[in-house]
Amino acid sequence: MSKSDELTARERMMIERQPMRLKKPDERIRDFFEVALGYDEEEAKKEAERCLNCKKPTCKEGCPVGVPIPEFIMAIRKGDLKEAARIIKSTNNLPAICGRVCPQETQCELTCILGKKKGSVAIGRLERYVADWELSQNNGAIKDTQKTGYRIAVVGSGPAGLTCAADCAKRGHTVVIFEALHVAGGVLVYGIPEFRLPKQIVRKEIEYIERLGVEIRTNYVIGKIYSLDELLKKEGFDAVFLGTGAGLPLFLRIPGENLNGVYSANEFLTRVNLMKGYLFPEWDTPVKIGRKIAVVGAGNVAMDAARCALRLGMIKSRRDNCPPPEVHIVYRRSKAEMPARAEEVENAYEEGVRFNFLVNPLEILGNDKGWVTGMRCIRMELGEPDASGRRRPVAIEGSEFAIDVDTVIVALGTRPNPIVFSNSDEPVRTKWGTVEADEETGKTSRDRVWAGGDIVTGAATVISAMGAGKRAAREIHTAFIEKQ
Repeated sequence: MSKSDELTARERMMIERQPMRLKKPDERIRDFFEVALGYDEEEAKKEAERCLNCKKPTCKEGCPVGVPIPEFIMAIRKGDLKEAARIIKSTNNLPAICGRVCPQETQCELTCILGKKKGSVAIGRLERYVADWELSQNNGAIKDTQKTGYRIAVVGSGPAGLTCAADCAKRGHTVVIFEALHVAGGVLVYGIPEFRLPKQIVRKEIEYIERLGVEIRTNYVIGKIYSLDELLKKEGFDAVFLGTGAGLPLFLRIPGENLNGVYSANEFLTRVNLMKGYLFPEWDTPVKIGRKIAVVGAGNVAMDAARCALRLGMIKSRRDNCPPPEVHIVYRRSKAEMPARAEEVENAYEEGVRFNFLVNPLEILGNDKGWVTGMRCIRMELGEPDASGRRRPVAIEGSEFAIDVDTVIVALGTRPNPIVFSNSDEPVRTKWGTVEADEETGKTSRDRVWAGGDIVTGAATVISAMGAGKRAAREIHTAFIEKQ
């Protein structure tokens, strides 16, 4: 019996939650390298010792992809990382990604029994530790699966599409992913900055899915190259899974929004992340950024845009010997209603992002050359809760004022891009452009077409999209079995 097995539950509860090492704020705002540095072996084992190994582990219920959480933590405790990785991979095809970007505090860690009295077990950090260890090893060949003869087209290579494709491949189906961009990964590569999710990590986890036998065809815009009808009838696929996400940005619809210096967060982040704008001129993507930047919105995308703008401004300041940037979050509600993860908000605070709560833009101001010079705003107060459950912001009459900014980034949310439905008998969609699909099965109104992720729910989390891809894969497989 090892020493760890001798600990009582009370002794385990006395162990403090292990913090994750981070780069210092004044260092990390000068580049785009990863901020969180992960656990080392000693930290991971100590954190694993905190798990109570509950008889009825509620943490599992909080995981959209059903990771056997206590089992993999017990494997860490025993020092068997190979077994820990096998357990995680039994349900999660993208653990290094999830360990970095999942909102664990509102999912698996929220339901951790230990969280009622002490801090929850850091499940996400432990998952990251195991996944990073596995990626550092020489990945061997994956055992071939007996083929079923069924062919599945997956449209979109974001978290929903990758998960559905991997789970279908594991069941023996032939899977082809069609990706509109020139690299695979969807929002994982164009939306999430390098300092939160290194693209090398994304590439390695996609390579694992390709080793399962999944073929990925990039630069394939479904809706233009092939319609849905052609995938099913001409190309002979037995089923189609739609996982194209929500890439169509929403705007404020206020005067001045067409001025130079106004970006959607989607465009801004795509230029910075996918097209490596932060490495200009080594990469051919200039990103015009001013000295005073306003980011409108307060979700995770807004935090990413603000922190990217801050870093671009600091790089420019150092290069051109000009003053450092000011980056402002402008949000019409209060801090308590912010939808962003607490961890990301804290990181932004530490790095010097300034928060303007209960402020709503009315007009973006510009000069005679068409460039942004400021933003006219109005102060707000909170009324009764609206349909979202958050208190409705109400304008305070006569409180208009202007703020001095030269760049505005709009981060208000997104809707699905409708191009995938071009020239097709499309599934039923909602007034917001999302696809109507059964929540448990992903089945749409169109025969042999399933859907999941942001194209169904609107912009949500990586792990919820993965959960939808997983459920759809199971249902597609079941449909094939029922045909036999």
